[in-house]
Amino acid sequence: MNFLLAVDIGLKTGLALYGQDGRLVWYRSQNYASVKRLKSAVYGIFKENPDISMLVIEGGGPLADIWIKEANRRKISLRQVSAETWRKDLLYSREQRDGKQAKKNAGILAKNVIEWSGAKRPTSLRHDAAEAILAGLWGVLQTGWLKELPRDIKQVKGR
Repeated sequence: MNFLLAVDIGLKTGLALYGQDGRLVWYRSQNYASVKRLKSAVYGIFKENPDISMLVIEGGGPLADIWIKEANRRKISLRQVSAETWRKDLLYSREQRDGKQAKKNAGILAKNVIEWSGAKRPTSLRHDAAEAILAGLWGVLQTGWLKELPRDIKQVKGR
């Protein structure tokens, strides 16, 4: 089975793993605190999850380069996306008029994805994990693992 790993880039990193059925398998937020610890963690994440065939990263810069280098070394397909791009595709314009509103609605949509996927519910959902979940959702839609935004997610949101 193939998996897609989505990452919200930073030392405080959001991670989300999707199965080829387009459902969220797991998600988490991790504070690596240093570039050295991040580099070690990136290697370990791919080693623990050898069936990752696609990496979607939100963000750029030197920290993104760590993920890109490891994906290239392992010959993993890569897509880099900005928050503005996946928000445009997943949220209505009225749901993202400003950054605060966009993050709030991203959190709501991420919780809907968690519920639809049957993944473990969070006690609290950090914004970096929520953004990784939605970058991953964008990725599974872009790759065709899901043909469209699942109806159950839309219904939960009242769309």
